[in-house]
Amino acid sequence: MRVMLRAISTASFLALSLTSILVSARAESTETGHGSSDIFSLLKEESVSTALRREQPISQAPSNVYVITAEDIRHSGAIDVPTLLRRIPGLEVMQVTGADFNVSVRGNNQLFANKLLVLVDGRSVYIDVQGFVFWKGLPITLPEIKQIEVIKGPIAALYGFNAYDGVVNIITKTPDELKGTTVQVGGGEVGTVSASAIQAGTAGSLKYRISGGYEQTHQWRNRDTLAQRSSKFNAQFEYPMPDQSNLTLSSGLVHMDPHDGPVVGVGNTILTPEVVLPYINGSYDRPNLFLRAYWNGFFADAAAIPHPLLQPFITITDRGGNSNLGFASNTYNVEGQHSVSIGNIGRLTYGLNYRYNTLSCDCTTSFEREHRLGAYVQAEWSVFPSVTVIGGLRYDLHSEINPTYSPRLAVLYTPVPGHTFRAQASVGYRPPTLFETHQDVRLNPLVSNPLLSSSSAVLGSRNLRPEEILSYEAGYQGWFYRHRIRVRADFFYNRIFDLIGRSSTGTVTTTFNTGKIEILGGEAGLEFQASSWLTGFVNYSYQQIKKNTDGLARRGAPHSKVNAGLRAEWFNGLSGEAVLHYVGPATYPVSDSFDIFNMSPGTRVSGYTLLNLRAGYRFWEQDTGTGSRRSAELAVSAFNVLDDHREHPLGDLIGRRVMGWLTLKF
Repeated sequence: MRVMLRAISTASFLALSLTSILVSARAESTETGHGSSDIFSLLKEESVSTALRREQPISQAPSNVYVITAEDIRHSGAIDVPTLLRRIPGLEVMQVTGADFNVSVRGNNQLFANKLLVLVDGRSVYIDVQGFVFWKGLPITLPEIKQIEVIKGPIAALYGFNAYDGVVNIITKTPDELKGTTVQVGGGEVGTVSASAIQAGTAGSLKYRISGGYEQTHQWRNRDTLAQRSSKFNAQFEYPMPDQSNLTLSSGLVHMDPHDGPVVGVGNTILTPEVVLPYINGSYDRPNLFLRAYWNGFFADAAAIPHPLLQPFITITDRGGNSNLGFASNTYNVEGQHSVSIGNIGRLTYGLNYRYNTLSCDCTTSFEREHRLGAYVQAEWSVFPSVTVIGGLRYDLHSEINPTYSPRLAVLYTPVPGHTFRAQASVGYRPPTLFETHQDVRLNPLVSNPLLSSSSAVLGSRNLRPEEILSYEAGYQGWFYRHRIRVRADFFYNRIFDLIGRSSTGTVTTTFNTGKIEILGGEAGLEFQASSWLTGFVNYSYQQIKKNTDGLARRGAPHSKVNAGLRAEWFNGLSGEAVLHYVGPATYPVSDSFDIFNMSPGTRVSGYTLLNLRAGYRFWEQDTGTGSRRSAELAVSAFNVLDDHREHPLGDLIGRRVMGWLTLKF
């Protein structure tokens, strides 16, 4: 209750501040004549490419899209992408340990979250064979990011399997946009270090970007012990070709050692692996056409360690008694897409992709592999100048399951410029992973217990159906006060079928498909520019789980969340930002292994308020003759400056972290 009262009082203060700011801004605009020379009368509408796989204004996107810009990243003081994603209404972000995040959408979060497709420049970094994302091991440094586009709701009609809850597409800056050298170094409490260096330029017609990064954090539960350390290297080369076409080749490697997580459900293990994530990506783009091929590797030397509460009671091994559960997997993907215009009122887009996944691990029954083939078509039709209809259908074949169909239909209505209404319905699927299908591990008791007196097998199943979601959504987006204020509101209703859970019979635990879940809710928010130096946002999201299931597949989520932020940036180089997140209380399922040994951590977490602050001073800025800009900035950031809190019953107590930053561009 105290946390909620604090959040309400803080939000009230921000609302009163917003009212006074807008009154002042209106008076200021009156004094300047409110004309076109009013330099702070415009908020720029973003262009997005993820919703239709082509550039378009965000207000015309047939999906619920939010954008995090490079300036949002710079002013946040964040060291990772999940911290940035917290500001988006309807997005569920849960930090469990110093290195483990779970991110999902609209009440559908869980440990080892596996329902959100994550892309970097259109290449999937979602690990198909296990169904999760290493958020602390993304193959990109934060200064390289141009914008992050987030789609809430299934978009499988374009992206196929795993675009279940939505898509996060991290779009990087081009070599032209990063031309020169960029260096950023940060360090502070909880053993936190973040460093990156980027060199971008041209060599004749060839454009290049080379980057390296290093990051480490310590554990929240033991601030003298390493939680994760990662090193990353990326190289990208672009070669312009005739007819506005472009050839791109990129490659990189992320090395993580060790890794405090992820915390998973059955056995409640914390894997502490050495993880290597290499990739090679090649693409050819021209207007209305792209071709892409890539390889992703996932190699981990993982020790299976029970949750700290269970370590005195059980061990986790493969069927031969070995606790080293090393992984080796490969993903090979080839895809292409082509679009044609149909007069002045329509466009037809169609595409094809093939994917091949392999998994080798002592924790599965044998060397496993799967094939996926998908084809899709999408039509856009401007019925009237104010009405656009977008319809799409995807057909997917999978070597482990029956074929699936993923339709999407959206209608956009723009009665007057600057105000758009959207209604849509869509279907998405997440197939069972190779690990869920072929898992074979053992829980071994260290002490005598009537319910676990001998080794218990945890097995996958080849009879699993894909998880399915049917989503309905209606939304509005509009501009006011000459683009000083943008208002957005969305309502949704999701029906979820065949979630994959666990069932225990005697000494055997197997995977199976559970029942139906229904979640409904909505989000509303606004962004504003009050003056030439002050901007801000506030949003609220609500969700209610009307129908739930049992066991570890049971959904848990807070009913209410509030995000609010203010950002100031003056012409003298000073800047500051404050972002507040209030997350209501929630109940999450935990494994019955804790009840067996009377070590239950409970299932409920209290509501919490997370306040992040940053102040910076850009003390040097200079334009160059080549069109780039040199600069130097010092900053200090503070994460979670209010109360310590937990975000999951099995999670660590998340504390405060203060850091200093130096960013140079020359």
